[in-house]
Amino acid sequence: MALDVILFLSSLITSIISGVLGFGGGLLLLPILSLYLPPSIIIPIHGLTQLASNSSRVIFSFKNVHWKLLPRFLIGSIIGVFVFGFLIASLPVTYIPLAIGSYILLNMWSIRFSTLLRRYENYYLIGFVQTGLGLLVGATGPLSLSILTKELDNKDEVIATSAIFMSISHLAKVPVFMLLGFSLIAHIHIIVYMVLGSIIGSFIGVRLRKKTNNDSWFSIIKILLTLLALKMIIGVFFEY
Repeated sequence: MALDVILFLSSLITSIISGVLGFGGGLLLLPILSLYLPPSIIIPIHGLTQLASNSSRVIFSFKNVHWKLLPRFLIGSIIGVFVFGFLIASLPVTYIPLAIGSYILLNMWSIRFSTLLRRYENYYLIGFVQTGLGLLVGATGPLSLSILTKELDNKDEVIATSAIFMSISHLAKVPVFMLLGFSLIAHIHIIVYMVLGSIIGSFIGVRLRKKTNNDSWFSIIKILLTLLALKMIIGVFFEY
């Protein structure tokens, strides 16, 4: 029972954070799960919890979703699942955080890089990379968030659209990990508690976000994405 309460509160609090900021909760949840769960089930359970968190955030912010961007991202995601699904056992992941972190930093702060990137940057590619890499690492949400903050002017549209993108990315993990032997039934008790916490957290987070200033939110997100990118880059060299 103590473990159930801990995991429920962890998913609740991290989902509130994501509901307010649009990201960050899933990143915080991963190290927490590593303290209590076997390594072999962390990524599948994390994916299911984040699926609940993001999809419920979409429901609570339904009118803010920028739907016209969805088909391109979805097509890219489907291709990414097939490509990375076949490579999942052999693809090295050591330097993936370095690539993601560098991309975010350059995209946020380099006008020249950002201008050059617009020729090639599109939602097909972002869907392919974000969903594909999501099978291997947890920190792929900021990839689409960094584009959406440049294209959309309203924080609620950014977060709601990012949430449906991440819902697709996390949903893609379910069949892949079930094929690799993960059993939903065997861990249903943990999953129910964490999903419930995520949904309640999304409900609270969305309402707290409504009270934040639009311009302030964009400034905060830019700073937090920068810190996250630096952490990814430094972590690669520190660990390896």
